[in-house]
Amino acid sequence: MNHSVQNNRLYFFTFLLFWVLPQLVFSQDRRQRRVEKPIAAPDSILRTPAQLNPEVEIPELILPDSISQADTTNVVPKGDIETVINYYGEDSIITDFSQNKIYLHKDAWFEYGNIRLDADLIIIDWDKSELFASGVTDSLGNITGNPMFKEGNTSYEIRKEMRYNFKSQRAIIKDVVTEQQDGLLRGETIKKTQDGSIYMDHGYYTTCNLAEPHWHISAAKIKSIRGKQVVTGPFNLYFNDIPTPFGLPFGIIPDTPEEKASGIIFPSYGQEQRRGLFLRDFGYYFAFNDYVHSRLTGDIYSNGGWGAKTATIYKKRYRYNGSFNVDFQKFKSPETQENPLDFTSVWVSWQHSPESRGNSRFSASVNAGTQNYNNLVINPNNFANNVRSDFTSNVAYSKTFAGTPFSMSANLRHSQNIQTGEVNLTLPDIAVNMNRQNPFQNVKFEPLKTLNVAWNFSLQNSITNRITPTLGVPNLSFQQDFGEFQEQQQIVPDVLDFNLANLPQLLRDANNGARSTIPISSNFTLFKYFTGTASANYTELWYLEKINYYYNDLENRVDRIVENGFNRVGFYTSSFNLNTNVYGFYTFKNSKKIEAIRHHVQPSFGFNYTPDFSNPAFGYYQNVQVDSTGRRQLYSRHQGFIFQGAPLGESRSLSISIRNVLEAKIKTESDTAEIQTKKIPLLQTLNLTTNYNFAADSFQLAPINFNTRTSFFENKLSVNLSATMDPYATGTTRNSQGAEVTRRINDYAWRRGQGIGRIRNATINLNGSLNPSKTEKSPSEVRDEVTNNFLQQGGQMNEFVENEITRIVNDPSQYIDWSIPWNLGFGYNVSYNRQASGNTNITQALNINGDLSLTEKWKVNFNTGYDFSTAKITQTMISIARDLHCWQMNVSWIPFGTFTSYSVDIRVKSAILQDLKVSRRRSFFDR
Repeated sequence: MNHSVQNNRLYFFTFLLFWVLPQLVFSQDRRQRRVEKPIAAPDSILRTPAQLNPEVEIPELILPDSISQADTTNVVPKGDIETVINYYGEDSIITDFSQNKIYLHKDAWFEYGNIRLDADLIIIDWDKSELFASGVTDSLGNITGNPMFKEGNTSYEIRKEMRYNFKSQRAIIKDVVTEQQDGLLRGETIKKTQDGSIYMDHGYYTTCNLAEPHWHISAAKIKSIRGKQVVTGPFNLYFNDIPTPFGLPFGIIPDTPEEKASGIIFPSYGQEQRRGLFLRDFGYYFAFNDYVHSRLTGDIYSNGGWGAKTATIYKKRYRYNGSFNVDFQKFKSPETQENPLDFTSVWVSWQHSPESRGNSRFSASVNAGTQNYNNLVINPNNFANNVRSDFTSNVAYSKTFAGTPFSMSANLRHSQNIQTGEVNLTLPDIAVNMNRQNPFQNVKFEPLKTLNVAWNFSLQNSITNRITPTLGVPNLSFQQDFGEFQEQQQIVPDVLDFNLANLPQLLRDANNGARSTIPISSNFTLFKYFTGTASANYTELWYLEKINYYYNDLENRVDRIVENGFNRVGFYTSSFNLNTNVYGFYTFKNSKKIEAIRHHVQPSFGFNYTPDFSNPAFGYYQNVQVDSTGRRQLYSRHQGFIFQGAPLGESRSLSISIRNVLEAKIKTESDTAEIQTKKIPLLQTLNLTTNYNFAADSFQLAPINFNTRTSFFENKLSVNLSATMDPYATGTTRNSQGAEVTRRINDYAWRRGQGIGRIRNATINLNGSLNPSKTEKSPSEVRDEVTNNFLQQGGQMNEFVENEITRIVNDPSQYIDWSIPWNLGFGYNVSYNRQASGNTNITQALNINGDLSLTEKWKVNFNTGYDFSTAKITQTMISIARDLHCWQMNVSWIPFGTFTSYSVDIRVKSAILQDLKVSRRRSFFDR
């Protein structure tokens, strides 16, 4: 052993003699020389005299694994150091041959394998294979050049000193800060082992990267196992270096990438007036693998309630991603309470999104649950769901058949209204389609060349709990526009509870059928400036039952009997449309602001023909007596079926549609002398539509519909206006009871001195957004900004980070733009309806939302509104956000309404410690 050490020393001194010394000599002959400055080593460290240090090349020390001897069979054993060692000192590199040490001074560094050490003082002890590093104290007592040690991807910022054995890869460090995943560890003394684990004495853990952190967890003993977790003994939570009573006997903090971390989820706790003390969201986070993560939590209430939740996210790269959540809540108040509460609620949500690949695609968006869930269970993280009444779901699968014009799709649809309790399911909706084919595309004659034909087939089965009574059939097919409903049409169907007990009846009353359509069309040019389109559509419906009607003279009403058996309904329509484009320009030569106005008019005319399928020869309608006077009406034998039946009455109508776009080109000032122009919309669109049915015996002209849309102040304010005008006059008559009734008459309003007509309904929507920002960020821009900020902070993108960013973008409350000092959004809606009888109904509502930055770190958010019809303030929420650097505080308050509540959250800005929070909530149960 001693002989081997002596040989190594001999090789080392030989290396210094034949390589290092010539380098020092050659460096004296360079044209540009550094001025030699003698540097005295500190007495406390070196006993050798100071040496001069001219410009020194970085030494490279290579110790080979073996050295060949004259006899090739004799091989020296493998050495302890197996790779290149590089080191450097800005001021001096001093070698102590007697102690076999090297001293590096000022901006020194040492590299060996995957380690690097930077400090103002580094001592290399070759005998012990050890490094010593520390800062240097100047004459004023200030310490500079503290060590920075890096091993692989782990960095250690050292405030005092360290000793490191690069042979055993163990270290003793005094006062060090090191980063562990999303957090920072700091301790008075640290022992680092070969596998990268560290043992810390009197240390703390924090996610705040300031020298004096806003918060930290302090513990006498901390152990960090690289790639697994950080384990502490008893610890306390400190805020601004002030101890708090919050703490636990031990702590386990994951030190693994987020997509691999499993662990316990600690609950939030508190008290509600009706449900009592609670522990909420206590459970476990399962990181099964890189593709599936699940979170299983539970709630318990002292007054008899409990809940269970599961949330799963999954992703298959280049295939699909999604999430599946279930929330079950059950509560029953003690019988002694004055206002007992008893409910069981469930909510299920499933989101599945495929990535485009291959010929098939599967997607899902499911939101469904019991009627009372959103009425009783408040969701502080998604306030919008608590004020929504309609929820829809759709599970879809589609496939295209390569090399053929055919494709197919299958959908499972669901709609639910939690206020009325109505549920509609379409299970399933299967469609097979053939793309348009051009059988005569090689023919020169244009109408025949562009002739195309397609085929669409749909099969549907619908289940609903909205049951129409068998007795008393309303005639929905024979109604006049704007006329009064008959008394029998005011029957309100029952709504059954959608549960397992009623499932057999719901299945028996299921509505199903099939529809096949064959559209044929051709496009061609007429008179150079007109485009013509001729089309015909044939539709065939298949049902397994039809309705037979009869007059019930005892009850003086129409009843029905369902007749089972396959039957079909076939009908067709044809149309011819002609459209063109007209442009008008209005120039202003002497105007200093407006240069020109362009008016784009797009008129369209169409003629439509539909035979009268109410003819008894078809058998689609039944002429039935409706009252004791012998009055008769037509009833469709497929009324209320999923695809309805054949159209009623002959139609030979001329349709007219005129679309207008009005733009202005204005002059703008610029920094240069050149005049610049820009376009601004005066009317983004103004549409008018109507039609005239030549085959009708009365009321041949349909109501005139028009709508317009425009914006002002560089899209800060948008205006939408739509209205329907009835061109027919109204007259007053007396009914059989002698009461006056106002109804439409078959004569135009201008002939009766009632103007050009009456506005039957109109809607005005004003929406605006005001803020000092020149550009308002779209969801895609918010996504880019959040992603870039994450990457700039050293984060690495993965599928779970992408899902988190998507959640933030979709939930504005999770993302606060602190750069905008204030933002105000508003919407004003007015709806006007006037019936032919003269009854008028006006509804209007105002909604206001926005935020205000009180200071650089304080922001107030609000959402409220006012319903003028009920003279009440709509659902209101006020929240305050405070940026606390490494924390964020959110205070939300719903002052009144069904979901009166408040919540206070102070949350660590760390993905790992999302459940470390200081919370106090009071829900709407505490009224």
